[in-house]
Amino acid sequence: MLHGLKVIELATYVAAPGAGAILSDWGADVIKIESADGDPMRQFFASLGKEEAVNPVFEVDNRGKRSVVLDIASEGGQAIVARLLDGADILLTNIRPASLKRAGLDFETVHVRFPRLIYASVTGYGLTGDDADRPGFDTAAFWARSGLMAASTVKGGEPGQPRTAVGDHVCSLATAAAILAAVVDRHTTGVGRLVETSLLRAGTYVLGSDLGIQLHMGRLASTRARHEAVNPMNNFFRTADGRWFAIIPRQGSGDWPRLARAAGIEALIEDERFAAAKARRANVSELVTLLDEAFGAMDFQAASAALDRENLVWAPIQTPAEVAEDAQAEAAGCFTPVPLPDGATLRSVASPARFDGQDVTIARSAPTPGEHTDSVLEQLGFTADERAGFRASGAVA
Repeated sequence: MLHGLKVIELATYVAAPGAGAILSDWGADVIKIESADGDPMRQFFASLGKEEAVNPVFEVDNRGKRSVVLDIASEGGQAIVARLLDGADILLTNIRPASLKRAGLDFETVHVRFPRLIYASVTGYGLTGDDADRPGFDTAAFWARSGLMAASTVKGGEPGQPRTAVGDHVCSLATAAAILAAVVDRHTTGVGRLVETSLLRAGTYVLGSDLGIQLHMGRLASTRARHEAVNPMNNFFRTADGRWFAIIPRQGSGDWPRLARAAGIEALIEDERFAAAKARRANVSELVTLLDEAFGAMDFQAASAALDRENLVWAPIQTPAEVAEDAQAEAAGCFTPVPLPDGATLRSVASPARFDGQDVTIARSAPTPGEHTDSVLEQLGFTADERAGFRASGAVA
């Protein structure tokens, strides 16, 4: 669908490259500019003291792209970048603003030279304010600074370590969407614009429902332990065979009788301790204990059948290993094959959208550093002598 859209990616790690990968999955031509050291995420496993022939973490955010290795501070490197931008639709970068300005790649400078170019900036904390140039990774800017980590921590407990790149990928989605909005806008105006996303802003949006309460009411209920939940039905329960599941009640009062019947405690439906939401909240510990005992006497198969019979909203709490074997995740297109250079296929995570009932086909795996430098320079019109000169000067590697 994005065939013909050309993206120059000057970015490392995850949030911005993830947006580039989404655009690439959907058909855009994404050229990734790397330094001689390469994107640090190429070293994900090496930094953990492991050697892996395939880096599945890097693949998720870089498959389908072409890689060129440039020294953007050199005269030759700047000439190449200028020609890349002259034929591109989008510049996607998460380099910090001060570094971009030193390289002459800040928005103001680039926009004057290439007014049709859409300039997409991904930062930790935004482009304005005292912290605009502060480095910001997923855990710091998205989770910690946004309030999301504190709001997700059970009252009195210690913060937990978030899983890899969750906030980065939320920001990737926001960035890809914003870029495509700017593409639509350019059809009307003929002019590109600055698209700005940040991990902090993505984090506050994810926490938007709770922050909306905080902004309006000046206070927010804390996250409670299971036996202290504000709504005891909005909770987690374990079956006799050790399987946990989550129940999410609908708004209103209709799900209490359904849950009571599913748990086999329908005699308590009209009990004054539990019949109304206020009463259930006042007697939360007692009700959760009763539900624990009821579901704890069933195996998972029996509990799931009872929950489905009552048309409750629930889901098993699965491990990533279980998700990888989940038939519904497969049917929903959550996974995609990525062809590797040796002819093998890597099972990877798909972009989060399907079009006309079909999944996109990933044409190739993530590139090696500088794999496409020569072919891209030739495509840009640089002669063999010019390319050799760039190599001799260190502008390309």
